[in-house]
Amino acid sequence: MNRDLQHIFSKAKKNDRLAQKSLFEMFSGKMLSVANSYINNRDDAEDVLMNAFYKVFTKLDDCKNYESFPFWLRKIVVNDAIGFIRKNKHILYAETEFTDSMAEKVEDISEFSQDIDLDIIFKEMPIGYKLVFNLAVFEEKKHQQIAEILNISEGTSKSQLSKAKKWLQDYFNGQQNIQQNAESEI
Repeated sequence: MNRDLQHIFSKAKKNDRLAQKSLFEMFSGKMLSVANSYINNRDDAEDVLMNAFYKVFTKLDDCKNYESFPFWLRKIVVNDAIGFIRKNKHILYAETEFTDSMAEKVEDISEFSQDIDLDIIFKEMPIGYKLVFNLAVFEEKKHQQIAEILNISEGTSKSQLSKAKKWLQDYFNGQQNIQQNAESEI
């Protein structure tokens, strides 16, 4: 695939429409999942994806090489998804300073080893939690960076991440209780 990507990327840079279509087909599924993890509506996520690919193909010369293309594309999709949310949603963040006692209360969510459908979980998670969680966990951004991206304070970023982890913990506990109740009825 690496050799194919190199060849397709170089042709796409020369405005070869078939190569651009191939790039779209290679990456659109994964990038739709990325956009959808930020936006609760699949139609809106598809719009963000299409706009991101339009931007990618009009600015493909800005991408240094084929090896960095997937990362560059992901960054554009994430930024466009955040931009979409800023324009179309009123996101409320609870201005709560993050304290060490809060950190101790939030258990590590990695202890859950069940099959996880992120699409379902992210549809239910409050948008403010989801944005900060995605940026911190999947994009590996620091709280200072998240604060700048979302135009919030670092304390709010820390608080929202803490609340997202707590929300996930409660969600998984609820799912576990549902499963246990279903098993006890059998």
